[in-house]
Amino acid sequence: MSKEDLLIIFTKNPVLGKVKTRLAKGIGDNKALEVYQFLLKHTKKVTEQLDVDKQVYYAWNIGENDIWEDHYFQKRLQVEGDLGAKMEAAFKAGFSEGYRKIVIIGSDLYDLDESDLAAAFTELETHDHVIGPAEDGGYYLLGMKSLNSALFINKAWSTSSVFEQSLQDMQAGTYKVLPLKNDIDTEEDIRNIPVFQKIINNDR
Repeated sequence: MSKEDLLIIFTKNPVLGKVKTRLAKGIGDNKALEVYQFLLKHTKKVTEQLDVDKQVYYAWNIGENDIWEDHYFQKRLQVEGDLGAKMEAAFKAGFSEGYRKIVIIGSDLYDLDESDLAAAFTELETHDHVIGPAEDGGYYLLGMKSLNSALFINKAWSTSSVFEQSLQDMQAGTYKVLPLKNDIDTEEDIRNIPVFQKIINNDR
């Protein structure tokens, strides 16, 4: 890895009632916010020491004096549009700044650790794309060495078809599929994870 490598982290500002809305249907807005704040801290922990440049893209406004310290993370704002438009703009900006390998993740994956991210960048040394499938049919990680705009259009985002559609868009080049992981979207996703049950039960 090198500083020609870029990790993009998409995040939502931790605002009550605006994060983890599907999860909130089961556990309420306050607990959903606590879960998301925990996930943000986890994402920071597994990314801050990775030896690449890192950019945090905020959904609504750039946070100041938050957990994303300027020493480790550059701060950007997501563009308007659907998720595909937002991700495409972030990749396009990264490549225009001279980065040669770019990986994007969200901030809602408890299963993610630093070795997963390091492996993604390593795979990009010999593949054009890398993708990490999520159990819900989407993906938790996407990486590439040049912009493939097909990956960001004609997708039913947040549905079970996204991963398979994305594989089709990568057929023109080489790609590596990473291990399957579970991102946190619903109450079912956290049912068997003790740390989240402690949050829900106020046993922290």
